[in-house]
Amino acid sequence: MDLSDTYRTLATSSSGLYKDKSSKFHYFAFPVKTEEEIKAHLADLRKTFYDARHHCFAWVLGKDGENYRANDDGEPNHSAGDPILGQIRSHQLTYILIVVVRYFGGTKLGIGGLIQAYKTSALLAIEANEIIEEHLKSRVKINFPYPQMNEVMKLVKSLDLEILKQEMTLDCEFELQMRQSLLKEVIHSLQSIELLEVLEIKE
Repeated sequence: MDLSDTYRTLATSSSGLYKDKSSKFHYFAFPVKTEEEIKAHLADLRKTFYDARHHCFAWVLGKDGENYRANDDGEPNHSAGDPILGQIRSHQLTYILIVVVRYFGGTKLGIGGLIQAYKTSALLAIEANEIIEEHLKSRVKINFPYPQMNEVMKLVKSLDLEILKQEMTLDCEFELQMRQSLLKEVIHSLQSIELLEVLEIKE
């Protein structure tokens, strides 16, 4: 099996509360696809927990985790964002955001205590969730005359393709989605039934 388009991420969002010496650490984990999604989650949490002292987070995007960021949000350097990122990395996850919102309880934890608290909070956020394997997707647009509809639908079913859009005008136009590793095979199969157009959609 071709695993070149496979990555590990979270099934859904998760949240909870961790306490250490009266400080409260509200933790949240989200599966995300874009930086826009990440900004939206962060904005929502800042609105909900507007009176919290720190909103520390780390996120990773890209199949191989090549895009990432860690933020201490006012905590001592590398005491919050990096421990959160470390948990994401150690579980080999990507397309993920973890946020830990801290309310100071009056007792200082020290650098080591902070690192442990943020590391534990991130771990709990992951453990409260489910790790799943996902696949990178590719899309193609095809254009074909009505008489070829049966052939096209037979191919869609046999290759397990997802129809994202369809337009019926003078001809038929479909936007199809499939696993990235199947793209060449899908294009080859589609071209074999002489469609008017087969076009890969680039992001």
